[in-house]
Amino acid sequence: MLLLAPLGAFSQDAHKTFIFPDIPGYETLICDFHMHTVFSDGLVWPTVRVSEAVNEGLDAIAITEHLEYYSHSNYISGDHNSSYEIAKPYADKKDLILIRGAEITKGMPPGHFNFLFIQDANTIDSVDWEKAIIQANKQGAFVFWNHPGWRQENEIPIWYNEHSWLLSQGLIQGIEIVNEKSYYPLAHQWAIDSNLTLLGNSDIHDPIDMFFDRSKGEHRPITLIFAEERSEEGIREALDNKRTAIYYKDMLIGNEEYLKPLFFEAVRDMAIVFTGTSFPDEYFLENNASIPFEIVVEYEQGKESETVIIDPMTKQERDESLFRDFKRILVKNIWIAPGKQLEIYK
Repeated sequence: MLLLAPLGAFSQDAHKTFIFPDIPGYETLICDFHMHTVFSDGLVWPTVRVSEAVNEGLDAIAITEHLEYYSHSNYISGDHNSSYEIAKPYADKKDLILIRGAEITKGMPPGHFNFLFIQDANTIDSVDWEKAIIQANKQGAFVFWNHPGWRQENEIPIWYNEHSWLLSQGLIQGIEIVNEKSYYPLAHQWAIDSNLTLLGNSDIHDPIDMFFDRSKGEHRPITLIFAEERSEEGIREALDNKRTAIYYKDMLIGNEEYLKPLFFEAVRDMAIVFTGTSFPDEYFLENNASIPFEIVVEYEQGKESETVIIDPMTKQERDESLFRDFKRILVKNIWIAPGKQLEIYK
């Protein structure tokens, strides 16, 4: 195995946790659509969520307070829109897109659901989960099922009749296949089979750096949005059309249609030709994304395959092109279905 050590960051944004290139036709936006503050059961003020997101290089967040309770009601009062109203001016100042959202917190089935792009969280609050979800849809919400393995044995999700009803009525549009530090492969397959949008979010309650230790390489899970424009409207359009992927630990999970071009935009195998020569004098392999890639390159004509780990934000000199005359590239940490790695053929 060849390990490519970093020669130093080559981007002015290298201090950020999340850096991903755009893909042809779309901007790659970094988002977290599930988090909490002291206005439900979180431990921070709403503006702190904005500061954390800006510090890590996010483009958009949604603060999704539980509608059923205020854990800190002895000290804090306000309606269900309070966290959004407090955070929005600060988010605007910091050029962070803040989406109005909420979470209903019901027993299983059907479980917890997030609503994005709502107009008024107060009118959604109901003891009846059906009424809450119907009201959210009437407000034009994008609805997704949170952490489907929650309180299930070994965190293995169960699809109930209630979820079939929601799907048949068009009342649910997405599902979290990653929440916090858990990945649900069964939910991933459900999303593929039922044509639901894939999401991965932090569901953060603590201060972000108290839960994910960035000094050890940990990071919150995020949803990558492939948007026609960097705006709330652009995010909504991409969610509706299922142009998403998830960055979870050292993995990218999503649709091959978007992750294949993302890989080739992130990993460049470049030849440097000096004036007066007909052949490249130097080759460089670079990775301009914040994720390491583990790849196996198989060649034609009996040449031995190479297994390479390309560290994030690196530029490495090589003796020859890694991708010259390849037969197949297997990207081991890009999954396009449960257990199915991205394969690229010449």
